[in-house]
Amino acid sequence: MRIIVAASLLLLAACGSREPLERAPGQPAPPKPATAPRAETAEEQLELPPIVRPERVDEPLRRSEAREDDRFDLPPPE
Repeated sequence: MRIIVAASLLLLAACGSREPLERAPGQPAPPKPATAPRAETAEEQLELPPIVRPERVDEPLRRSEAREDDRFDLPPPE
């Protein structure tokens, strides 16, 4: 049992590579999107779009302002 656990941990530790990903030799680049003026570089493809972490839209309460009634603020069911 210990051997299986140790082997599993060793395999799990070995799967994390710290080298940058590169295309295999002879493999073509991904196709350019139909509406894009040019193909994106690897760095551009790895950039996260703003939708991943949108800016906060609602304004938080300041100081001790009274809250408006919330019709969805219900007591827990019994």
